[in-house]
Amino acid sequence: MDTLSYKTVSANKATVDKQWILIDAKDQVLGRLSSEVAKRIRGKHKPSFTPHVDCGDNVIVINSDHIKLTGNKWTDKVYVRHSGYPGGQKTTTPKQLMAKSSTKIVEKAVRGMLPKNRLGRALFGNLYVYEGAEHPHEAQQPTTVNIQV
Repeated sequence: MDTLSYKTVSANKATVDKQWILIDAKDQVLGRLSSEVAKRIRGKHKPSFTPHVDCGDNVIVINSDHIKLTGNKWTDKVYVRHSGYPGGQKTTTPKQLMAKSSTKIVEKAVRGMLPKNRLGRALFGNLYVYEGAEHPHEAQQPTTVNIQV
């Protein structure tokens, strides 16, 4: 019997096959879109997934200004942050955040679905979110992924 035929192969930085993926967020629900984006950034859709290695793809999200939130989340959902000083708690709704930048809403949703460690911070660098349909990554020849959620 060949004892080496059943060894588990663990991916590393040199053997990972990273792709560029383009996702259109037009008329997509935020949570369902971000969970799919987080899964692709993490690399969980690949058979060579390794938990401690950045084996995911680079994801470009366009049309982030056309995302949808269900129910009353535009006004009732609250993002809370704290400055670290007494009385420094600040709250924001998605409607207020959308007025500033719609890319922040998508980035915040995806970041919350990534690991909370140095790997998660490195994985977040593989996300590129743009408000319109234009993006500066044509040279990477991204493949368009159609997400039906």
